Amino acid sequence: MDGHVTTPALGRLGLFTVLLGASLPLIDFSVVNVALPSIDHDLAAGPALLELVVAGYGLSYAVLLVLGGRLGDLFGRRRLFLAGMAAFGLTSLACGLAPGAWTLVGARVAQGAAAALMLPQVLATIRSSTSGPRRARALSLYGATVGLSMMVGQILGGVLVAADLAGSGWRAVFLVNVPVTVAGLVLALRTVPETRSERPAPVDVPGTLLLGAALLTLLAPLTEGRAAGRPLWTWIALAVFPVAVWAFWRVELRADRAGRTPLVPPSLLGLVPLRRGLVLILPLSMGFGGFVFVIAVALQQGLGLGAVVSGLALAPMAVAFFAASLAGPRLVRRWGTRVVTAGGVVQALGIGLLAVTVWRAWPDLSVWLLLPGMAVAGLGQGLQLPVLFRVVLSEVPPERSGVGSGVMVTTQQSALALGVATLGSLFLSLASSVGSGTALTVTLLVQLALVLLTAALSLRLPRTVG
Repeated sequence: MDGHVTTPALGRLGLFTVLLGASLPLIDFSVVNVALPSIDHDLAAGPALLELVVAGYGLSYAVLLVLGGRLGDLFGRRRLFLAGMAAFGLTSLACGLAPGAWTLVGARVAQGAAAALMLPQVLATIRSSTSGPRRARALSLYGATVGLSMMVGQILGGVLVAADLAGSGWRAVFLVNVPVTVAGLVLALRTVPETRSERPAPVDVPGTLLLGAALLTLLAPLTEGRAAGRPLWTWIALAVFPVAVWAFWRVELRADRAGRTPLVPPSLLGLVPLRRGLVLILPLSMGFGGFVFVIAVALQQGLGLGAVVSGLALAPMAVAFFAASLAGPRLVRRWGTRVVTAGGVVQALGIGLLAVTVWRAWPDLSVWLLLPGMAVAGLGQGLQLPVLFRVVLSEVPPERSGVGSGVMVTTQQSALALGVATLGSLFLSLASSVGSGTALTVTLLVQLALVLLTAALSLRLPRTVG
């Protein structure tokens, strides 16, 4: 039998522990944004290397997530969670002690790889060691953790840099992970049950390499291209991307038909809830990733607000998101997946309100003026993301929990990086020509279009969630 039957159930403290593990990689995705000016000043990094500090982490993280899920199925999810958390603590220490910019980039790449080992085990453990209402609540809390972590990262980064603990400056945003991971390891050893697939499959080396190539040829030019001046390699990489995707899909189909277990089984994508849920996660996460990045840059560079104040602008969104996430299971029992549609409409109202506020109030914009739009947008998003996680995983067989979790998290993280690259580039290019206020308004309107697309696509979801 699979781990969810033969192992102890995941208790409250165990759930807290795996959610703590899930929050660390996501916080580190955004915490570094507000520390970049300090890193540049201290290490003389320059724009291209600063982009690599951010992109190096995101690329290794996204590329290795599905492999991390497969390894958890193969060797045990608790074991991989512990290994990933330990590696995350060590690589965070390396980031915090980095003597130069290139050392920091290398440590960030290694930190992203450690995160990719740890994060897929969280959802797979929840799927394999909970059931019924407990699983629904755990997945809702996971969704709340995902959304909150990105916002908390911005706030925490600003506070730590401003506090300059013991003269550590920007290094504190990495060093703070070390005691947290030590505590997490102690808790995990005592509270997280071991689960693994009953029929673990060996690692699909060709599929892993081709998926890595596909993600790299898309994300590397989009995240690094602007700072590097759009050199020839970025266009070559983008041209290679569809070829890599085609080759990956052909290899996976051939392995599936031959009775082997590919990295991303095409039969898994045949599950309607998973396929349609992933389609919604793409625009939702793109918009969110871009929004969190752009709002920080606009408030700090455009209005000259401090890192702490610009981070706190996201607090109403975080509070509303968390409240909606907790209400999600009860609402889904009554209204099914139409909760996602309603959430899209509410989020659209919030983003529209923010766009009007920015357009009318800039440059006299304040955090207080942003509060209503932030709260409404956060409420709408909190009604969508946790429910979509449940939809995507609802029909995934327990023995494929790691693979299913890896595919979903890879989609989400790649979309977050795409959002930062595309909406971020749009904002920065417009800001230099028409000003930050107009640039922020236009970027918000583009995000509004993505939100409306999500709401429309949600009508195709199955009405009930398993």
